[in-house]
Amino acid sequence: MSEPQNVNNYDGPVFHAEVSGTQFAWNNDTVTQNQQNNSAVAPGFEALAELVTDLLRQLPQAGLADQDREDTESAAREVLATITQPNPHEEGRLRRALGMLKGALAPVASGVVTGTAVGAQEWARTAIEGLTRLV
Repeated sequence: MSEPQNVNNYDGPVFHAEVSGTQFAWNNDTVTQNQQNNSAVAPGFEALAELVTDLLRQLPQAGLADQDREDTESAAREVLATITQPNPHEEGRLRRALGMLKGALAPVASGVVTGTAVGAQEWARTAIEGLTRLV
């Protein structure tokens, strides 16, 4: 004889692991959400933080494939996390984080990535130039 099957029906989101720093909307018609990260940027890195924040804001309009967009977003967030540390240059962390971000943008800038939005190639080129100039 087989064991009876246990079925759980939940009337809402269920998390089976720790959830931190996330936002979600459930069972509504419209939603507006805002989240602020008030981490202090290390002195001298304000312009870089502004450039990377702007890049993240424009990223959804670049028309990248999901994986390319996620990789670029992850690399940009790594740069931001690094420049909120007391010593961003320590152990080459910033150099590595910027290298990841430039590497994620390079295929777009060179035109290798197809299906991107009009102007995405120039946008990526300008972003890479800005990242190079600011550091």
